Amino acid sequence: MSNGRIVLLSILGVIALVAVWIFSNINTIPRQDEAANAAWSQVLNQYQRRADLVPNLVATVKGYAAHEEKVLTEVTNARAHVGQIATPDPNDPKAVANYEAAQRELGGALSRLLVVSENYPQLKANENFLTLQSQLEGAENRISVARRDYIQAVQTYNTTLRTFPGRLIASLFYSDMKPRANFTADVGAEKAPQVQF
Repeated sequence: MSNGRIVLLSILGVIALVAVWIFSNINTIPRQDEAANAAWSQVLNQYQRRADLVPNLVATVKGYAAHEEKVLTEVTNARAHVGQIATPDPNDPKAVANYEAAQRELGGALSRLLVVSENYPQLKANENFLTLQSQLEGAENRISVARRDYIQAVQTYNTTLRTFPGRLIASLFYSDMKPRANFTADVGAEKAPQVQF
């Protein structure tokens, strides 16, 4: 075999290896994008589950604590505010921040409602209330888990887009793919809450 032929075969071999490498990695970015989309959908699903529980909780508390109208109104208004905000594009950090602010408002109103309920012994013993309270606590836990899963999916996706070889593949085949926004902590969340009795 001549040197020219060996060089040509070596070049073709390298090209074949590069092609195999590219095609074996080409679907990584879309797979991770879809995983992040699915995780975001689960976050929205858990927020919807919580929003669906709120009217039942408010109705149960209303039966016992009719004169706590201010807190009940706050919960109802916060839920309505969440319902008015369009589902945000997870790639739009500002829209995600606005959506999260509305969700925090609802969570705060629900916390105040549960504190008010402590003043009503007959309500605390009511089976419907206890069931709803348990479901609401479960919903908050599910939201936390769904957010954690989304954060992990976004981290994997963003890391792939920003590191080699993902960065190369993204620039060649997926130039429209951009890093995703992630959740951020509330201002002051790093401080421990003060509990006063």
